[in-house]
Amino acid sequence: MKTYKLIGAAIALSVVGATPALAQSTGQVAKGALLGAGAGAVAGAVIPGLSTGNGALIGAAGGTAITVLNHHKHRYYRDSHGRKYYLDKRGRRHYR
Repeated sequence: MKTYKLIGAAIALSVVGATPALAQSTGQVAKGALLGAGAGAVAGAVIPGLSTGNGALIGAAGGTAITVLNHHKHRYYRDSHGRKYYLDKRGRRHYR
């Protein structure tokens, strides 16, 4: 069982270590990891045969992966008429 914990910890640390290379803010990724760890710990307490520590490790890795993969390409704004648009790298508006 210790081998699984070490493998899970290594996977979680590698995913968390790779997140600054991606275009996400570190705060959002950490929040996803914490939420996943909390949900995994609760699941570990409820599911027989799964400890809370293992559930927290699995949940943290899953929450981090979901947060990293669920990134939005554009930040949308609203103009004075209420229409949504985003700005490209040249500053041009693109409406939805």
